Amino acid sequence: MSNSKSSFHPSLSVSNIKNYVPITLEIENVQYSTWAELFKIHARSHRVIDHIIPPAAGTEKRPQQEEDKELWSTLYATALQWLYATISHDLLHTILAAMEAWNSLRDIFQDNKHSRAVTLEYDFTHVNMAEFPNVSAYCQHLKSLADQLKNVGSPVANDRLVLQLVSGLAEPYQGMATLIR
Repeated sequence: MSNSKSSFHPSLSVSNIKNYVPITLEIENVQYSTWAELFKIHARSHRVIDHIIPPAAGTEKRPQQEEDKELWSTLYATALQWLYATISHDLLHTILAAMEAWNSLRDIFQDNKHSRAVTLEYDFTHVNMAEFPNVSAYCQHLKSLADQLKNVGSPVANDRLVLQLVSGLAEPYQGMATLIR
């Protein structure tokens, strides 16, 4: 952190985090793994990863000089702004009360993996094309559910995804379903 006066920190040049992390994390449309990976890559490339994921004990680089402490504080605030700008309003209100925003988000999406997997599994096996305006929306929803199941540690095999897609097709597509089977 020395020479903070003479060097410009790369994270301060980011004017719109949505250019780098185009996903808005939402509780309904769970894309936590994808969002977290994009966020961590961006934070690492802009040298602020330690502000959201603390390094291992004993390896912290705490600033010693007053100027460095001010930069450290600014970088922490920048990382928080990025985090807040990439999550839904519902999540924002949920975590603002929490002391550790990053850990709160992780806990929301990963602490209840088993109950989340049960709910998603039910949704996946009971989805029907009649609930959607077209085949594309139906396929997208099935893929989204499969991705969410993968995120909670219950991946769906491609064979099973295809079988579920076929079994939920509407009556006009039954001829195609028979061919696929």
